[in-house]
Amino acid sequence: MARSSGHKLCLIFGVIALLHAAYSAAQHRAYLRITEQEFTSLPLDILIQGIVSLFMTMYGIMQIAGEFKEIRATVELESKSWETVRNLPSFYTFNHRGKALSPDYIPPHRREAAS
Repeated sequence: MARSSGHKLCLIFGVIALLHAAYSAAQHRAYLRITEQEFTSLPLDILIQGIVSLFMTMYGIMQIAGEFKEIRATVELESKSWETVRNLPSFYTFNHRGKALSPDYIPPHRREAAS
């Protein structure tokens, strides 16, 4: 339990530090506009804070999420035959133009007149 709460604390601290870095960057830009200076880059302390807090946030999220599972499509496909893989019921179409090409086809309006 203590391990999980430590990772949550790391995540919360990382998000707060990331928000603080964003606020500091916006404040620095506002200061440059007021003093009419040209923006070249952010100060080094804001860059370092942003990068460190980003990695802290990523670490906290990855530890809270738990174990990742491999994504392998071959595991499911190994147990299926080729006929099963090709069978896609969602692509079945029964109402198409092919029936009009059949010599035995009678359109619905003629069927009623023939009876």
